[in-house]
Amino acid sequence: MKGFLLALALILTGSTLSVTVAGNEQGPESFSFGVVPQQSASKLAKNWVPVFEYLGRQTGTKLRFRTARDIPEFERRVAAGDYDLAYVNPYHYTVFSSNPGYRAFAKAEGKRTKGILVVRKDSPIQDPHGLANETIAFPAPAAFAASLLTRAHLAREGIPFLPKYVSSHDSVYRTVAKGLYAAGGGVVRTFNSMEPEIRDQLRILWTSEGYTPHAFAAHPRVPVRTVEGIAEAMLRMNESDEGALLLTSLSLTGLEAATDNDWDDVRGLGIDLLDELVKPAQ
Repeated sequence: MKGFLLALALILTGSTLSVTVAGNEQGPESFSFGVVPQQSASKLAKNWVPVFEYLGRQTGTKLRFRTARDIPEFERRVAAGDYDLAYVNPYHYTVFSSNPGYRAFAKAEGKRTKGILVVRKDSPIQDPHGLANETIAFPAPAAFAASLLTRAHLAREGIPFLPKYVSSHDSVYRTVAKGLYAAGGGVVRTFNSMEPEIRDQLRILWTSEGYTPHAFAAHPRVPVRTVEGIAEAMLRMNESDEGALLLTSLSLTGLEAATDNDWDDVRGLGIDLLDELVKPAQ
């Protein structure tokens, strides 16, 4: 029944998916938590709603799962400050920490985000140079590791290609598995969490160097005591069997405290793709 109600909520709310967990009251301690749509809304809800329910029980703070229909729409919503808390990619964080001022409080423990290029397992292509003049699938222009890092590598190597943006990491893997595109950009975490029947049809062609991973960040309007309580509960998740299992569903083994300057390695890349989204009105 619970699964049916969740599916019904997904159908009714569509691209503005919002699920209230750990209670239905919209009191002062109820906050929206936006998750970057690297995967389908239904898969995100399946994995994240139990996490937010768990955190709600630990903190007494009600967290409402939200996402968007695709990554560009998610970017617009974060830029507008629509989410009280958000799980954003490394580049997103460097942009939206500037304006509207989201501040990181946690990140994956001991992890580095790495971009990958995948091809079908039976593809004759053995290195990125074999992708010259091919169409390559990416989730979105500003998807950090899956798109920005992979495209930058191809450009540095002088490999011409045609990009095709297909809205999510899942869509990249599925379309490449179907043979619609010669290759696709993704990240190690989402590749490993893909359904085996899709993942087993693919192989990783190239892997980037690692960067600071996704950020869990809070909008400045969220009370400091609330952020501290949520952060403490998140950092202790792997200390319980239930919490550790929930982290495993997100392909994580643990979380650690984070500060703004942890993403200086990403800032050092000088990417300006989303500057227009946060530029003050003239």
